[in-house]
Amino acid sequence: MSADTPKIPGVPSSTVPPVEEPTTPTTPPEPKPDQAEPEVRTATGTPADLPRGRAQQGEYLTTAQGARLTDTDHSLKAGRRGPILLQDHHFREKITHFDHERIPERVVHARGAGAHGVFRATGAASSITRAQFLQKDVETPVFVRFSTVLGSRGSADAVRDTRGFATKFYTEEGTFDLVGNNIPVFFIQDAIKFPDVIHAGKPHPDREIPQAQSAHDTFWDFVSLHTEATAHTMWNMSDRGIPRSYRMMEGFGVHTFRVVNAEGDTALVKFHWKPRLGVHSLVWEEAQLINGFDPDFHRRDLADAIEAGAYPEWDLGVQVFPDTPEQTFEGIDLLDPTKIVPEELAPVQIIGTMVLNANPTNFFAETEQVAFHPGHLVPGIDVTDDPLLQGRLFSYLDTQLTRLGGPNFGQIPINRPHAPVNDMFRDGFHQHAVHTGVAPYKPNSLDAGCPFMAGVADGAFVDLPVEVPAAKKEREISRSFDDHYTQARQFYLSLSEIEQDHVAYAYTFELGKCYEQTIKERQLQILANIDTGLCEKVAAGLGLPAPKPTVEVSDLPQSPALAQVGKTWPVQGRLIGIVADDTTDVDQVLAAVQAVDAADCVPLVVAPHGGMLGGVVPISRTFLTARSIEFDAVIMATTVPDTRVRILVDEMFRHHKALAAWGAGAAALEELKAPGVEIVDGPETAVAQVLELLGTHRVWDRDAV
Repeated sequence: MSADTPKIPGVPSSTVPPVEEPTTPTTPPEPKPDQAEPEVRTATGTPADLPRGRAQQGEYLTTAQGARLTDTDHSLKAGRRGPILLQDHHFREKITHFDHERIPERVVHARGAGAHGVFRATGAASSITRAQFLQKDVETPVFVRFSTVLGSRGSADAVRDTRGFATKFYTEEGTFDLVGNNIPVFFIQDAIKFPDVIHAGKPHPDREIPQAQSAHDTFWDFVSLHTEATAHTMWNMSDRGIPRSYRMMEGFGVHTFRVVNAEGDTALVKFHWKPRLGVHSLVWEEAQLINGFDPDFHRRDLADAIEAGAYPEWDLGVQVFPDTPEQTFEGIDLLDPTKIVPEELAPVQIIGTMVLNANPTNFFAETEQVAFHPGHLVPGIDVTDDPLLQGRLFSYLDTQLTRLGGPNFGQIPINRPHAPVNDMFRDGFHQHAVHTGVAPYKPNSLDAGCPFMAGVADGAFVDLPVEVPAAKKEREISRSFDDHYTQARQFYLSLSEIEQDHVAYAYTFELGKCYEQTIKERQLQILANIDTGLCEKVAAGLGLPAPKPTVEVSDLPQSPALAQVGKTWPVQGRLIGIVADDTTDVDQVLAAVQAVDAADCVPLVVAPHGGMLGGVVPISRTFLTARSIEFDAVIMATTVPDTRVRILVDEMFRHHKALAAWGAGAAALEELKAPGVEIVDGPETAVAQVLELLGTHRVWDRDAV
């Protein structure tokens, strides 16, 4: 490989394997350069000077107690053809551990991907919160887990679903978890209904199908009867429901939080994650292909980007509102989790930037065992009385007890705080700390009074003394939560025309998969109350009459921030395919590869066979292994009579992706006379053209698919 050839992600190990099985004892390999582990801390949060102290040790295979073994291929038997002996302690230990390798998967957000990173604060939040990690230039380690909601651990990535966006900040004042989604509104207004919406969205209990999707009767039965879900459903049916990448996905804290500054002044805020690469999505056919060809698409995209050095970045911002007794802003109830405050009314103020720069070393130990909780708060950030948030404060803690085997899940390395812990909690399953002292109670004198209470000056978390108005105890909700249509209409009307078309297609597909006509009719009535044009499109696709509106919905100003189409964005980390063969001038292919790499994108050479092209350029994909789904753009450097290449080009064209060619590759594109198909005079120009086109993500001027 040439020294000038960029590194292609996907290397499986930090060592290069020999052809023959190694026989010389060596120590376990180091992690790959793109990987990191949870910082080594004791069970009570103290830094430990033990590099890789949690990884396997030594050159030889041992039992769990460290005894070296001579054989792990044959069980101990009574003769070579006899029964296995009960005394085979190694067999029993090995099989018993294997039998218990799996833990219960999350009820929701079971399928996820994670990464390590760092958050750096700008200091812009110092006027509204005393949280230490938000003060100027403070850097805080983070671990982020992205996920789908409905699917099991074995489901596909590119399904239409809400995505989780959970961030663990390991601050010096304790752990702060910002547990959000890629959609700023939720299906329900009160946490007591959470089992209902999830039961409705999960596979039907009799057949356990369909998996990881909402296109079925029980989901639409629930949301059509439960109109407070309308806004979230509209977001989910938009392109936001099938993001292009976790790297190109917004995150929202969903709820309103209360913050307090050093002077004791309070404000209300909503948290936003803004991706530096912009907010982009898949098109529907592309998503279907992905789920068949590469169900790990989003996981792979995130890991490969980090391995290639294209580190994903997000700006953290807040919308700030006065902390008034009504807890409303411009007529919008800030405690209603089904509502947003448009950014045009309350601009998002950037308070820091997060960079994800390392992959996990072990998926199970980190991504699977990480435990988030909205109640993991730090001084300066507190909760509000949002009824969905209030329920989550109980539910998240409760679910960890079963999933992670008891109350000591905070001692799992990925969950350990980076602040000293002296909680007086003792014993329990999987207790890793060896506590000293005899008095885990307060007050005490036997342990010299330790631990002591802290004051505000000592950095204590103080529950804000918020006044609770006189009220009667009742199972009710504020009447200000009652409008279920206006914001859904505002969202739809704020989208570009092609995004509106995608919404109509999504509703038509999802409702078309339902069996019961009454459910379809019920949902059409909801759509009629949002927008009659949308309702008519969906009704026509379902072969049903479009009903008339039954409620009058106010028109709100359009919010340009809600649309994904119409802006330009950086292109770092985009994947660009270069199709070549043995007849292509290898120097020109190398020039294209280097031009793509210089733009901080990833070049993938596609050829009829594997190996090296001209002995110089590594071939990343063959015609057998390549498919349009993994490329953001394709450059043709040759024309070959291969059906698979024709399919690749056709799919790229249908999915609005950039195409370019030079030299012999021009013949592959000459029939596709449309925007975003560029035939140029050389490799550098071809790369420049597709990079410019990628700034808008796709070539939306083509006819929609």
